[in-house]
Amino acid sequence: MTVPPPLALLAEVTHRCPMRCVYCSNPLALEPASRELPTAVWNRVLNEAADYGVLQVHFSGGEPTARPDLPDMVAHATRCGLYTNLITSGVLLDKTQLPALADAGLEHVQISIQDVDPTSAERIGGLTGAHERKLTAARWVTELGLALTINAVIHRGNVERVGDMIELAAALGAGRVEIAHVQYYGWALANRAALLPSRQQLDLATKTVEEARTALRGRVMIDYVIPDYHARLPKACMGGWGQRFVNIEPMGRVLPCHAATTIPGMRFETVLDGSLAQIWEHSAAFNQFRGTEWMPEPCASCNRREIDWGGCRCQALALTGDAAATDPVCHKSPYHATVKTLAGAETSSEQGALFYRGDRRVQQTAMGYLGPMAGAAEHG
Repeated sequence: MTVPPPLALLAEVTHRCPMRCVYCSNPLALEPASRELPTAVWNRVLNEAADYGVLQVHFSGGEPTARPDLPDMVAHATRCGLYTNLITSGVLLDKTQLPALADAGLEHVQISIQDVDPTSAERIGGLTGAHERKLTAARWVTELGLALTINAVIHRGNVERVGDMIELAAALGAGRVEIAHVQYYGWALANRAALLPSRQQLDLATKTVEEARTALRGRVMIDYVIPDYHARLPKACMGGWGQRFVNIEPMGRVLPCHAATTIPGMRFETVLDGSLAQIWEHSAAFNQFRGTEWMPEPCASCNRREIDWGGCRCQALALTGDAAATDPVCHKSPYHATVKTLAGAETSSEQGALFYRGDRRVQQTAMGYLGPMAGAAEHG
């Protein structure tokens, strides 16, 4: 099978972050700063990515601005001809660092917000004062003439303010808004009972997004991602396993997606083991779920098999205990009805306590969610 190069590289340059978002997609156990790849290795990887045909690099984390060498990496990516995007909380950006990044060639900034209400936002993000810092950083981005995307992460506690968040993003000068419902992996999985919106809430949010798209057409592009638990068809996670995106962790492990390390028994090579092209094309991990040969029924004979690529492997693992199973979000999956029962049960309960990074209870709680769905069936 001929494997085309990835479109984009997600460079997770650090796990360090001052925020403690209750839906954080980083692993439960983070890598310390002492294990982060040095600048020279990242620059070598950027060279390899550009030579291989990668078009974009997204500097992420953790909080990528925690690394003082970030402008050096951005400058190197720019010299390589890569389109550069910074995915940031915005809370560490200041009037010195952001111009340095712009001078280095940074082209685009994505800043996440948790709500329009500061109290609600900071409850979810776990950092006092973060909301105003984010808004200030967003204004600096547009003042410097950089393209701005606002990523609004949606859950049960803020879903009724989707319209307000779109209005805020437009007022800040964003050219794009991502209304992205929480996806339930990692910390979000541990907090699912408190975060998952009801079907009625989702339908109202969808109506609000469609109205805003009409009102802002030609001014603001609005992307919309719904929670899988209320869907009938799975998404092509990351554009399909090993199809379009490659993710590199702070210590250099090369992944098809940021949650892939939750799958037991898989070994992921690092950029110290070989070239990016070699790992992308030939590593067992990337080839295990790439394409369609691995698919069970009903995926193997489905006419959507090269559209959704079987859905999300990490979600299949989290909800069925088998990473090779049909994504249970799909209405053809034997587990689909159980997903609906689970969603109904959790969204009908009161919004409970949230678990934050550093909470000693969370490892046990998270692992309690990460198992086959027999428990969910009993709950329904």
